[in-house]
Amino acid sequence: MPFPDSFIQELKFRNNIGDVVSSYVNLRRSGRNMVGLCPFHGEKTPSFHVYPDNGSFYCFGCHAGGDVITFVRKIEHLDYVEAVRFLADRAGMQVPERQVDDGMARLRMRILEINREAARFFYSVLNSQEGQPGMDYLRGRALTQRTIRHFGLGYAPPDRFALVNHLRRKGFSGEEVIQANVAFRGRNGGAVDRFSNRVMFPIIDLRGNVIAFGGRVLGDAKPKYLNTSDTPAFHKSSALFALNFAKDAGGDQLILAEGYMDVISLHQAGFPTAVATLGTALTAEQARLMARYAKEIVLCYDADTAGQNATARAIPMLREAGLLVKVLTVPNGKDPDEYIRSYGDQGYARFKNLLDTTGNDVEYRLQKLQQANPIEEPAGRVAYLTGAAEILAGLTNRIEQEVYAGRLAEEMSVDRSAILRQVDSLMKKRRREEKKKEFREYQQETAGLRDRVNPDKASNLRAAAAEEALLSAMLRYPETAEGIAGALSADIFITAFNRRVYAALKAKLDAGTELSLSAISGEFSEEEISSIARMMARYHDVPVSERGVQEYIQVLKTEKAALRARQAAEAEQPQELLGYLEALRKQKK
Repeated sequence: MPFPDSFIQELKFRNNIGDVVSSYVNLRRSGRNMVGLCPFHGEKTPSFHVYPDNGSFYCFGCHAGGDVITFVRKIEHLDYVEAVRFLADRAGMQVPERQVDDGMARLRMRILEINREAARFFYSVLNSQEGQPGMDYLRGRALTQRTIRHFGLGYAPPDRFALVNHLRRKGFSGEEVIQANVAFRGRNGGAVDRFSNRVMFPIIDLRGNVIAFGGRVLGDAKPKYLNTSDTPAFHKSSALFALNFAKDAGGDQLILAEGYMDVISLHQAGFPTAVATLGTALTAEQARLMARYAKEIVLCYDADTAGQNATARAIPMLREAGLLVKVLTVPNGKDPDEYIRSYGDQGYARFKNLLDTTGNDVEYRLQKLQQANPIEEPAGRVAYLTGAAEILAGLTNRIEQEVYAGRLAEEMSVDRSAILRQVDSLMKKRRREEKKKEFREYQQETAGLRDRVNPDKASNLRAAAAEEALLSAMLRYPETAEGIAGALSADIFITAFNRRVYAALKAKLDAGTELSLSAISGEFSEEEISSIARMMARYHDVPVSERGVQEYIQVLKTEKAALRARQAAEAEQPQELLGYLEALRKQKK
């Protein structure tokens, strides 16, 4: 355990899980518990539960669970030690540093230091004679010095050892700069600059750390844009370019553009809520991240085929995250940067007008559908209305469905009720398919077939159920723990994972530590803690009596005896089989 038990207990006490989670998720009371939409996966019906009485959370949809430390780890993408520090800062507590074994935290910190120094290096090169090619490019894109400084833009010189040599002089090793992914390992094993002859875009997280870089090549080299790969300090699927600025710009709207230059141009033009993904398609995690800072997203991708395909993929993700979605199409196939620059001083007013008059995603999808189907022909009209019904069936707001059904009925001269009947039929079909999927998943979970954490469960269902009930009782009702610990040794547990959990709880009990999920969270991975939280959630509303505990103990003892008997029989079987084969050989002779 990297921290003293007393410190972790105080940390948990000062960081009430309901308060911490409520700063990220809209929760409502449900009896003694709290319920909301899960921040770790998209859902329309709340399945995310917080249990203040035992300091745990669990999502019955995606099976994420744990204590307050686990929640911060997942939501902020931190390791265990960093999550503890995060919560300690929140509560004004001093972390007992000398107790901490934080190898991964030190590596992350070292990478962040390298990135900060690299950003300073690139910026200084850009503003020197050596960086003239980069400055010419940025000036050609009409960026001001103020904008360049605001975003910390830079230039990576053609010399493939310029940054590596600079970082070595600052005390960083070749291995460290390779781990930071600002360099790669050359043929001779040494570090070589990853970026060369590129305009550099620092990627900054919400706490102001430079976590990665994007580089735009100035020559004909491929790829045109090169981005930092994932490192211990950076996960491209969960970060957004310029969100560190956009989140403080005010308002409930974010503009999601396609690239770095689009975002920078929008900010310079007076639209500081623009953000972009990092060289990849939008992820559900990024959509949920935006939902923490906005209620509405304006999709502003390029008008080319790739941009339109990206728009089509992004819409359901953003809606799933609970966001209102608008789609802004820039006229004449231009991207936002080109459009704004083409109008000079009028660029702001022109783009603001586009922003104010743009339609929502339903109108956009219906328009695209109509363009693909000639409504002058009967077959085209049928295809258009059928596709439109599919779109409306995906909406969760009945009023929204009826409004668009009325508009379609008027446009196509058909009965509005006919459109709504088709929508309802499609919705019923989707619900049936979802229920079938949920039932299959429930069956697999009940049978232990989907349990990656405890693979022994599938072949030991009765024993595993008794183990889970006992572990849950120890965590939820610590007063039962001593009796259970006195009656069972760890080796009586049949499944390996549950045996580990029991041993950890028993060790805490022997040390006089108050049992809780937080007390052992540093000894297990996120996935394992989620599995323990699932046990607690499953038995949360099941009362625990002394008689019930004794029955579970007896089941476990009975199952262990049966397992030993089977193992003994299997150990004898090879000798019996050899005897049988020998008898067959004698008969043949």
